[in-house]
Amino acid sequence: MVHDSRSQPTPPARKARSGPNSVAPQDDLVLDTGDVDPETSAADEDDEARLPDVPDDAGEAIAEGPLAVGHAAIENAVRLAPTSPGVYRMLNSANDVLYVGKAKNIRKRLSSYARVNAPQPARILRMIAATTSVEIVSTATETEALLLEANLIKQLRPRFNVQLRDDKSFPYILITGDHWAPQILKHRGAQTRPGRYFGPFASAGAVNRTITALQRAFLIRSCTDGFFESRTRPCLLYQIKRCAGPCTREIDFTGYTELVREATEFLSGRSHAVKELLAAEMEKASGELEFETAALYRDRLAALSAIQSQQGINPRTVEEADVFAIHQEGGYSCVEVFFFRTGQNWGNRAYFPRAEKTFTPEEVLSSFLAQFYDDKPPPKLILLSHEIEESGLLADALSVKAGRKVEVSAPRRGEKKELISHALTNAREALGRRLADTATQGRLLEGMVTTLGLPHTPKRIEVYDNSHIQGTNAVGAMIVAGPDGFVKNQYRKFNIKSEGLTPGDDYAMMREVLERRFKRLLKSAEGDDAARIKADDDSFPQWPDLVIIDGGRGQLNAAREIFEVLGLTQVTLMAVAKGPDRDAGRETLFMPDREAIKLEPRDPVLYFIQRLRDEAHRFVIGSHRKLRKKDIREAGLQEIPGIGPSRKRALLRHFGTLKEIERASIADLGKVPGVSAESARKIFEFFHAQPG
Repeated sequence: MVHDSRSQPTPPARKARSGPNSVAPQDDLVLDTGDVDPETSAADEDDEARLPDVPDDAGEAIAEGPLAVGHAAIENAVRLAPTSPGVYRMLNSANDVLYVGKAKNIRKRLSSYARVNAPQPARILRMIAATTSVEIVSTATETEALLLEANLIKQLRPRFNVQLRDDKSFPYILITGDHWAPQILKHRGAQTRPGRYFGPFASAGAVNRTITALQRAFLIRSCTDGFFESRTRPCLLYQIKRCAGPCTREIDFTGYTELVREATEFLSGRSHAVKELLAAEMEKASGELEFETAALYRDRLAALSAIQSQQGINPRTVEEADVFAIHQEGGYSCVEVFFFRTGQNWGNRAYFPRAEKTFTPEEVLSSFLAQFYDDKPPPKLILLSHEIEESGLLADALSVKAGRKVEVSAPRRGEKKELISHALTNAREALGRRLADTATQGRLLEGMVTTLGLPHTPKRIEVYDNSHIQGTNAVGAMIVAGPDGFVKNQYRKFNIKSEGLTPGDDYAMMREVLERRFKRLLKSAEGDDAARIKADDDSFPQWPDLVIIDGGRGQLNAAREIFEVLGLTQVTLMAVAKGPDRDAGRETLFMPDREAIKLEPRDPVLYFIQRLRDEAHRFVIGSHRKLRKKDIREAGLQEIPGIGPSRKRALLRHFGTLKEIERASIADLGKVPGVSAESARKIFEFFHAQPG
């Protein structure tokens, strides 16, 4: 969302020196330039240390006495309750609020709690049993009741409600309007300073990255007004081409105003027009043989492409929307939120609301949304992964709050459905990571002993994986974990060297990696018993207690052959095979001379093993891509089928550099003149082919 509270001050009467108004940076040096308004800055968001504590009293028997007392208290409230809309609060004997609810007809809603023999969920019965009094607030409409309920839940945090635990404000980008040379900065809090506000962004990191790239592209100053006025010569940012130098009139007022206009248009969603203008200027300078100026425009184009590549998925048909997707697992919920403004992805954030295990995804999402927008302006469109019962009421309430129409929907097809699917994937992964983090490493290692029948708690775990594309750029990798987590200084990568290796032979690649690793380890241990650190030694061992292979029974047998040849009998072997359709949570574990092991999807040990496997996969994919990128840089675009000199020039003209072409999405590639949808797909697949 873009807010405008601009004024356009005129520059002070001071002789201006003309200078380049289209220069761009030559490197990516990042400096702390004070791009945060000191009056509104706040601490960056930190990930929550753990998942919320979820009450789990479902198995507790509820005594008839307390239940009868609760029913009597609610029955008394029913007699005095109005039939109009409103909000009610259940209180216990200590006057603590247990639950806040809303209703179109308060008397009818409370009557449903007062019926003694009515079937109720266990959490409702526990709430009734703890209730000693009820407070009621009437409202004019059900919409007002919804807004009041959300406000009270955030204030009072009742035990039996879904609770949004992290309600920090979101950062915005501000281009100031109270100085003749506008400043770009990160802003939080009340939007009282004149200027243009762009946001919200999901995190301070997303804002900082965008501001840095905007400085490179548009050369807008980030210094404070006081620093600006005190300058007698340009600062370092001017020297590294991240500021146009308006403080010392290295650029005149007209030129700087044009840069600010271009930046504003880019953030307002007119990025294509801005890039077309820069491309035309680059072409013009090149035609006039002003190659240095053309290179500066080229670098500015590359900076703009970098911003869009960092934003990931950018929708074609959705200009302004928030996307919410919820995933539940292990009794916990994760709500992933994506922010789209001016057709650009401005980041995402995962929330872990506190809710009892009996709440359905629809119930959690409905309560979460009302609290989420209690202190935030809603966008024009809100997309949900689940259809909630009160979507119409929520849309009406948010429309009243925003002063314009707000639509709430759960799409089932098209690009909007793709956005939901993308958010769901992120929610599932975020919750999986958080579940793995909640249990301590020591407890997880002890759990592996029990679950896998290990002889002792492992002090060193090594996980192996390999990666290639049809046998090319083959690389193997080893990651290491211990009692304190991942030990990244012990990670190793192996460039596959065997000349007679059949392309794509995963078994042979795994044999080579393990043979090289353990031959070297045996050699270092010859004549030195100290190298074989015992399991009860406090120092970190060099020999693994457990080796995990990414693969199935075949990969396990290949590893077992190497271990038998080398005489390794003290190291436990295990292979982790992906589930059907590569679904996380349905993996099969293989160990020598044992039946296959299938753990429960919510088993913490399985989450831990998945995390180890995924870290090895991440590390090996990164190593493979470095090799592949080196080959691509050496080969250039000529290696892509169907891309001739004309299309190559068009691509370079549009994106500026080969690196930015590699970062571009299929949609962005398709916007280049002369590049068809099929050609865009081929270019994208060339750079993003999935390694095996």
